[in-house]
Amino acid sequence: MVLTFLRLTFLVVLAGVAVIVVKAGLYPQDLQWTAWLIVLGIMAIGGAVILLDILIPRKPLEIISSVYFGLIVGLFLSYVAGLALTPVFESLQTEERVRNVVQLILAAVLCYVCISFLFQTKDDFRFIIPYVEFTKEVKGRRPYILDTSVIIDGRIADLVETNLFDSRLVIPRFVINELQAIADSADRSKRARGRRGLDILHRLRNNPDVELNIWDRDLPEFAGQSVDVKLVTLAKHLEGRLVTNDYNLNKVARVHGVRVININDLANALKPRFLPGEQIQVRLVKPGEEERQGVGYLDDGTMVVVEDGREYVGKTVVLNVTSVLQTSAGRMIFGRFERVVEHNAHARDASVA
Repeated sequence: MVLTFLRLTFLVVLAGVAVIVVKAGLYPQDLQWTAWLIVLGIMAIGGAVILLDILIPRKPLEIISSVYFGLIVGLFLSYVAGLALTPVFESLQTEERVRNVVQLILAAVLCYVCISFLFQTKDDFRFIIPYVEFTKEVKGRRPYILDTSVIIDGRIADLVETNLFDSRLVIPRFVINELQAIADSADRSKRARGRRGLDILHRLRNNPDVELNIWDRDLPEFAGQSVDVKLVTLAKHLEGRLVTNDYNLNKVARVHGVRVININDLANALKPRFLPGEQIQVRLVKPGEEERQGVGYLDDGTMVVVEDGREYVGKTVVLNVTSVLQTSAGRMIFGRFERVVEHNAHARDASVA
């Protein structure tokens, strides 16, 4: 409603401007139809502006701010340059129209340079509008850079919805391109993973509580580098943290001094702790690699290796935990067979019967 009122007011103001222009007589008086052409032309310009405003409902604030701030700085610099050149013009006895042309060229060049500079460096410092700056401070200063593996994994969307991340998410354009390439792969499994990653990306973009930025710039250090190296370089450039599931990328990032958040490590940290000497139950589903070993899995996917459990595959057993191996790839529990859970076995036999 407010926008509709604003647009109608804008058209009324333009109509008033058209009347002023016509009354000023700035057109050939012998051609009366020119007055109507001027009025229609001004109103057409207003209609085009409103149509463009409707077609682009979401204006990128950083682009608008860059143009606005660049124009202010460019015009100020051109004014200062004009003052500095005034003695030169007077000594050369330059005509007034020549001075105006020179200042106009200076204004155009300096405005372009300032706007271009801000476009290329808008992510390196903050200059926008005060309330936007305050909002960004609340969100945190160090962004999270997402890689391909963590987007395909999908758990990042659930974690973001829990308000665990206190800063903006950054997805580089080359990561999106990699996702699209995987989604277009001839391999069915790769194609399914790529499409799932694109669905997760769409889910993150549609979440109003998520501040998601697409990084479109190409740093000079990106030339000829792999995606992993580009991610590490970008994380260092933004002083951010890399979010990944890739074990190798995790190691490379840590070597370069980049902080890494591994979703697998986070998931493992939330799993229940088992200490040596505790007893747990697990259903053995297959033989282990070593002789007399049986292997089962807990509900959260943790692998359990049971000594002397090979002959009890297909049954639920109680084991005594001997050790726990924790890595970024997951958790493994090692234990020694204690006994078969007889009541579970009888219940399963009864259900089968």
